[in-house]
Amino acid sequence: MKFMKPSVLIRILVISAILLKGLLLGCDSKIKEAHQHKSELWVGASSASINPDIGMFIAGDKPNRRFTGIHDSLYAKAVVVRKDQEILALVTLDCIGLLYPDVQKIRNRTCEMINDTLIRPERIIVTSNHVHSGPDVVGIWGPSQLESGVDSVYMQRMIEATAKQVKKAFELMKPAKVFSASGEFGEEWVSNICEPQEIDRALEIVQFSDTSGKNIATLTNFACHPTFYDAVQNDVSADYVGAFYTDISNSMAGEHLFFQGAIGGWVQPLKEDQSFEVGQKRGDELSKEVQRLLKEKEELSFNDIAFRNEVFELPVTNPGWAQLSAAGVIKRDISSTTTTEMAWFKIGEAEFITHPGETPPAFSLASKGFMGEGPKFVIGLGLDAMGYILKPEYFDPESNLPHAEYLTRMSPGKEAGPLVLEKIEKLIVQSE
Repeated sequence: MKFMKPSVLIRILVISAILLKGLLLGCDSKIKEAHQHKSELWVGASSASINPDIGMFIAGDKPNRRFTGIHDSLYAKAVVVRKDQEILALVTLDCIGLLYPDVQKIRNRTCEMINDTLIRPERIIVTSNHVHSGPDVVGIWGPSQLESGVDSVYMQRMIEATAKQVKKAFELMKPAKVFSASGEFGEEWVSNICEPQEIDRALEIVQFSDTSGKNIATLTNFACHPTFYDAVQNDVSADYVGAFYTDISNSMAGEHLFFQGAIGGWVQPLKEDQSFEVGQKRGDELSKEVQRLLKEKEELSFNDIAFRNEVFELPVTNPGWAQLSAAGVIKRDISSTTTTEMAWFKIGEAEFITHPGETPPAFSLASKGFMGEGPKFVIGLGLDAMGYILKPEYFDPESNLPHAEYLTRMSPGKEAGPLVLEKIEKLIVQSE
């Protein structure tokens, strides 16, 4: 394939999205008319701690760092949504990024536990929020470059605990209504430190409530690295996400699930002070803003579920990934390609797309440009965590983009970004 300049590609994607939007609006109105008498949506949710042991390797920053304590707990959280014979399970994990083979293990174990033909593996969406104060679940933060930092006993325990939460959520399903709210957040403390003008500050919320109005689960989508404590603290923590969970749980019943957005290229918190107090403050602020926005929530017009996914080969031109695979540091088949997956799905008007790694805000904005008028969730590190999936100009030395040397070293390569953009368009537009 011959690639055009990425800046031109992004502009074409945005223009195409605008042209498509008029068509999609007409389709949406017809769909809403057809579902004025909607049948019930059923929703259940559950969570459990997945704390690592003291002494395990810490993911993020330099290798060979070990935990010395626990500041706040890490969680596996699940919500299961059913409409008639359509069912989805959404899972979010407090970890740096679960690789596709481990996602498959969670899916398979979940299906074994539930043993119901309604639950299909591909409809279990597993994502990571990318905390840098959680355990090494990839392998590259061990004692040396040739030694994995993954604890196999912990991984099995985490997979089992996660599958159990999906099972519990499945068993707890009850009739529900679905609401949404949206805004913008993080102007004061979130920045794209490579390209400051390119950032997606959207804060999207979907809430499921039972028929009495009690919250079952909230889904929050926002983009920022959880790295306040990175390389500074050696305690287990979900960073500002953990503080967000604590504050909102103290104010609202039900489960609360955070879904990371597009944080590649490089969306980071401004870290003048990396104390626990600052991370706590930012998480509290996020919680308060979610609660404020929910005071003006709107019920979705319909509640049908739609789903589409694609398994494909992601090109890997960075030889480092294949070398780590060959050495057994990363437990995954990687050569000139590696198998990955993306999914698009819809609950009522709310649309969701997974990105298989840390994508730049431009990819998030392009994704949302192809979506309809409802809530738009871009789930970074969704179903996979194949490093930084970048725009091709990051690989051009003449572009002089800050941090490009590090980001490209942690990327599958120049060809991955354009292919992921193609898959984004295909999954969203063809699904309509």
